[in-house]
Amino acid sequence: MKIENTVALVTGANRGIGAALVHALLERGASKVYAAARQEADLTTVGAKGDRRIVPVHLDVTNAAHVARAASQASDVSILFNNAGVLNVGSVLDAPSTAFNQNFDVNFYGVLNTTRAFAPALTKHHGAVVNILTLVALASMPGLGVYNASKAAAWSLTQSFRADFAKRHVKVFGVFPGAVDTDMLKGVEMPKAAPADVAAAVLKGVEADEEDIFPDPMSQQLYAHWASDHKAIERQFATM
Repeated sequence: MKIENTVALVTGANRGIGAALVHALLERGASKVYAAARQEADLTTVGAKGDRRIVPVHLDVTNAAHVARAASQASDVSILFNNAGVLNVGSVLDAPSTAFNQNFDVNFYGVLNTTRAFAPALTKHHGAVVNILTLVALASMPGLGVYNASKAAAWSLTQSFRADFAKRHVKVFGVFPGAVDTDMLKGVEMPKAAPADVAAAVLKGVEADEEDIFPDPMSQQLYAHWASDHKAIERQFATM
């Protein structure tokens, strides 16, 4: 799918990978980008980029009214980037139920409900859905157990979307970044990819029709090992 002249909507567009995706879409010639943010105050930052192709949208993906309003406002969308996400640290044995609720509300149900709301527009335009997942959806790190579980569920959801959307001629992509230099990993000392590099790789993968996109060196290397021996990677991640 070519990015040029498409109309895109990016959730969680005020920072990190989301903000980088907005910039990368404009660089590749998107005709309009709806840049969605949960907090109204963040829309000022989104709109400050100065490009008239950017349309700020107030969107909390856990709020049904917000989702419905956004789908009505942006009925011309041809490519949806489900990027909004939250991360809670904690073991699945010890984390409170509120942590599970928050992570699944955003990372799973947010993707489900937003994609359902935009399905008519995507079908009309024979568009695409791009779900920003995570490498640890493939192999869980115990300290991120809640987050891993929600993203693994979103990966399964992505595959189900792929099957259901095929008859509508809508492409569905799953993106599995490794460590990226965003607020989510602030203070964590490890090699991290730049959001701009990840965003560029995501769009390159979309244009190449790669259903599963591994957009950085860490994700590419670990996916190669996972594909050859996923149990070894599972055991490795379990010790982290």
